[in-house]
Amino acid sequence: MALVGTLTDTFNDNIIGPNWGNSYGGVSETGGKARVPCVAGVFAGYQTAKDWTLAGSSAFVQLPLAAAANGASTEAQTAFNIIQATAGTYLAININTVAGTIRFENNVGYTDGAAVSLTYSAATHAWLRIRESGGTVFWDTSTDGSTWTNRRSIATPAWVTSSVNAVAVELLSWRNNGTTNFSEWDNFNTAASSAAVYFMSAGLTADSALTAPLTPSAVLGASLTADTSLDASVTQTAVLGASLTAGATLGAQTDAAARDDLTPLVGQPQSGWTVSQPWI
Repeated sequence: MALVGTLTDTFNDNIIGPNWGNSYGGVSETGGKARVPCVAGVFAGYQTAKDWTLAGSSAFVQLPLAAAANGASTEAQTAFNIIQATAGTYLAININTVAGTIRFENNVGYTDGAAVSLTYSAATHAWLRIRESGGTVFWDTSTDGSTWTNRRSIATPAWVTSSVNAVAVELLSWRNNGTTNFSEWDNFNTAASSAAVYFMSAGLTADSALTAPLTPSAVLGASLTADTSLDASVTQTAVLGASLTAGATLGAQTDAAARDDLTPLVGQPQSGWTVSQPWI
């Protein structure tokens, strides 16, 4: 398929992805972790198909939880392996919580008499890496997935360079006896997006008070074009209505003619008149 460094998994979807199609022993993806049972006499592991290439590439993984001893008499094993077609020939980082050790192994026939063994620390060995570069295989560990410490290096075994698209990744647990528990794995080849996050604090002080006055602004109306600016003053015009009437003085005019010189005339009634007393 491709270089093993292109295989990534955050295990966040709680579904065993298709890249881990050779998984066995009751493994599961739970709580955003790959969970591998550690059962007496039973091997279990997340495992890819033998479709990958380690030469010129790197594989690393976070180990939040190694399987605890839980009553095992000799071995409660948590191992990160790069395996190939020949059974028992593989590269490994192997943690045994009964002995309290972490071993960096180049196994042939399931053993390595020259393996480098250190005291296991969950914090110091929180991330594990196996890589090949320029004819050398390296085993590294990290506290944060960002800064790495080399623990062992050897000349690249012939099978690493010849096994093009023919190696697999395995995340394994096993115990010789004792009570069942599990190991948990996370962030396969994804440390760059989640490691080395630093939180820093700062003390803040006020140098001055906010005293700038506020300036009210009102826009009454304007006609704008795309290539002109708004800089014309605005004139507000009010049109008022008025009802006008003509004023006049109405006076009553009286007849100034004298009324005291009227002379009543009494005469004989004329035809067409109706005569009544005292004329009759």
